[in-house]
Amino acid sequence: MHEKSIELLNKAVADEMAAVHQYMYFHFHCDDQGYDLLAGLFKRTAIDEMLHVEKLAERILFLKGEVEMAVAHGVEKIHDVKAMLEKAAGMEQESAHDYNIWANECAANADSVSKSVFEELVLDEERHFDQYDTELDNLAKFGANYLALQSIERSKSRAAGQPAD
Repeated sequence: MHEKSIELLNKAVADEMAAVHQYMYFHFHCDDQGYDLLAGLFKRTAIDEMLHVEKLAERILFLKGEVEMAVAHGVEKIHDVKAMLEKAAGMEQESAHDYNIWANECAANADSVSKSVFEELVLDEERHFDQYDTELDNLAKFGANYLALQSIERSKSRAAGQPAD
């Protein structure tokens, strides 16, 4: 009865799992380079995406479907911060676009709860996009100084004896 919804929810699981992997990869590399603000942003977004997987899985199970823990695609090995932010912003835009369409498909198949789940996800994806877009703007305005300031803040914290996260 809800095969189409289950299919779309599982596509979203794969998308969200790919995002978790990609954002944690970015988190590791930003952390390694001393960019604490960006490292934290990527980590928090990855956690949000994990919560999305949980919400999607709960809905799939309610519909008596099987949760497919596939990942949509592999991690792109990106080390340049601007390229990371561009990739993340693009991923968020694409997810918001897909989830809007899938919400409408669920509604067309008389599944208003799955529609609502997708609509909630769109709000989060748009918020994530806005965060990455803001960071891209900061990088454009302040250039390498923006990244240097993040690295200096970490050095100051560690010199003051504050533990690393």
